Amino acid sequence: MAREIRRIENAAARQVTFSKRRRGLFKKAEELAVLCDADVALIVFSATGKLSQFASSRHAPPLLRPLRCSPPLSHLLPFSMRSLFSPWFSS
Repeated sequence: MAREIRRIENAAARQVTFSKRRRGLFKKAEELAVLCDADVALIVFSATGKLSQFASSRHAPPLLRPLRCSPPLSHLLPFSMRSLFSPWFSS
């Protein structure tokens, strides 16, 4: 039986779940990079807009560098990447 996934109403419980799942997601990204010799980049924004990122190689950090600046950031991204990040930027 599949469980229904829905928003956690309690803010404290939601934050704890986010932190644990983010940590698990980053661990899986690192495992994927090591096991499959893949270049992996992962970007996660919290509900408050805090950025967390993971990059498995030296090739990914230049892609992530513009995201370390304060908003608005869309003008710093290459045009071809703006559509990927459009949910976070209003152009």
